[in-house]
Amino acid sequence: MRLVAEGLSAKRGEDLIFQDISFEIPRGEALVVKGPNGSGKSTLLRVLAGLLPAETGTAKLVAAAQPVERLGEACHYLGHRNAMKRELTVDENLVFWKAFFGDFSGGAGISVDEAVESVGLRGIVHLPFGYLSAGQQRRMAMAKLLVAWRPVWILDEPTAALDASAEAMFAGLVTTHLARGGIAIAATHQPLGLEGVRELRMTGFAGVGEAVW
Repeated sequence: MRLVAEGLSAKRGEDLIFQDISFEIPRGEALVVKGPNGSGKSTLLRVLAGLLPAETGTAKLVAAAQPVERLGEACHYLGHRNAMKRELTVDENLVFWKAFFGDFSGGAGISVDEAVESVGLRGIVHLPFGYLSAGQQRRMAMAKLLVAWRPVWILDEPTAALDASAEAMFAGLVTTHLARGGIAIAATHQPLGLEGVRELRMTGFAGVGEAVW
């Protein structure tokens, strides 16, 4: 299994944000997307997740059987917002997402209790999500990645609002995901604490990006 992107470009309104982005990520590996603000990092991730259309090019998950043309179906996307209802308890949020996503073929998620334990926040699942601190909310959003299996994790500034210990915890979660044969792609300005990770630098002129390995 591998994630293959070929000749991707995208627009915001009438403006071309990046063009001709191509890369390949084999199973068990991660790619970090870097670049200045406005270079198209978040836009690229949203295109991969199926949240925005590509102007040109394709992105697909190529498996032994046949390609998954709709890559978004095989992805977890963690953006700047946590996508959790503030009025619902942590438990209610995670139970909803576990049922809503289900498991993609080839793996199985873990229980809500195990996911909460994995992010180090056991004992507060009864609280409304809105009562949690910004760091706790980000941790619980990460637990959402664990309750339903998706082979591809698409992460936009995943360690925002986290302290050093939480950053190390998150690096452990990603490492475990990769060890299970998963794939991760993250846009970040901060080190993720992962070893042997390739980088894709979004650069360019007048808002047009290019891939630099």
